Amino acid sequence: MKEHLTERSIKAMVPEIDRDLLVYDEEVTGFAICVYRSGKRAFALRYRIAGRARHFTIGSWPDWSVTAAREEAKRLKREVDAGNDPLDKRIDHRNAPTMSDLIDRYLKEHAVSLAPRSFSDRTSLLRKLVEPEWGARKVADITPEDVDRLLAKISKGRPRPRKHPPKPSPRRPEMKGARFGPTPVRANRVGEILRKMFNLAIRWQIRTDNPAAGFSRFPEMPRDRFLSADEIKRLAEVLADHPNRRCANVIRLLLLTGARRGEAMNARWDQFDLEDGIWTKPAATTKQRRLHRVPLSQAAVELLRTIRSGVPADCPWVFPGDIEGNPLTDIQNFWEGVRKKAKLGDTRIHDLRHTFASLLVSGGMTLPMVGRLLGHTQAQTTLRYAHLYDDPLREGLDQVGEVLRPKFRLAARSSATPTVGDRTVSNGTSLITETLN
Repeated sequence: MKEHLTERSIKAMVPEIDRDLLVYDEEVTGFAICVYRSGKRAFALRYRIAGRARHFTIGSWPDWSVTAAREEAKRLKREVDAGNDPLDKRIDHRNAPTMSDLIDRYLKEHAVSLAPRSFSDRTSLLRKLVEPEWGARKVADITPEDVDRLLAKISKGRPRPRKHPPKPSPRRPEMKGARFGPTPVRANRVGEILRKMFNLAIRWQIRTDNPAAGFSRFPEMPRDRFLSADEIKRLAEVLADHPNRRCANVIRLLLLTGARRGEAMNARWDQFDLEDGIWTKPAATTKQRRLHRVPLSQAAVELLRTIRSGVPADCPWVFPGDIEGNPLTDIQNFWEGVRKKAKLGDTRIHDLRHTFASLLVSGGMTLPMVGRLLGHTQAQTTLRYAHLYDDPLREGLDQVGEVLRPKFRLAARSSATPTVGDRTVSNGTSLITETLN
């Protein structure tokens, strides 16, 4: 059945009782209106390609006007003439991976090889911040503008969904009021994860470009907190008197080695050579996922020997946990009590690592050497301590000044005192005495 389709004619069409009605347009071949028994109407294009009959639904009436649907049918017919199947493209898009699919594959095939803490952090950021926003969207549909909008939203914080917000704590001082505080650092971390994830999507042939490749980074204020000599003294006094020797020794080892908390708490005795003073950290326990071999100070070796004497000979862990066969898993509560008693303010456990590095740099050790001891894979990470070179550099300059000062004084005594107008320069120094009256 054919007729010239118009808005009026479509409105007047009545389907048969036992079947749907299909009316073709006289102007465009294959373009038709389907009138269903339910009364709903939809435009469609019927065509053949590669010997197959295809039925492509354009859209429902009156959401699509006759004129708009007819023009769309003409465009689709041009695609068919070019050898493309519009219905296959629609099916492919419908079955294309969503962002939830990509997140699942990223975590299963890539992030799982990272350190447990890194894997946990990435899982949390993707599941809580990315998937709720993009989970149902197709991977191929994400644009750079989508990335910028999401990161901007993350950087501003988010409303707290709980009816009664938890009280602020030393671990989460930003948890107050009705919202989380601004988190530009978190937004940057999400941006880095998205960039890697979309690079993998290109490799997996899910899309051809990376919308997060040039995401706009937010300014970060790196934390340079490290303990002063007085704070170290107060901390040492509190640790010396604390009854929990096991946790106190963890803090001591962190200060003496600059190790990360997880590296120390999961340390095994077979990693240490106390005779030569060497700690060999397996790749599985380090953040950089590389074998890290570092020398130990004599103080660190003495501490480890003391710890060894108090640990059962058959125990593989330097710091055995409360559950037999497992290492110590948490010292945060211990640290909060120690920090409060030693009056260390907002100092975190990780700041002990900063303290170790600052002492090395202030003592004159070069940044590459400090980076090697800390296991940094990027020089930029170690550069935060560059300003601490001022003290050893100034000491060196003072030594040069002490050597040269007598020679300058001798030269000054052997020369006449110059006079410039009514200003006098005396004793070979740069001091100028003004005599303006």
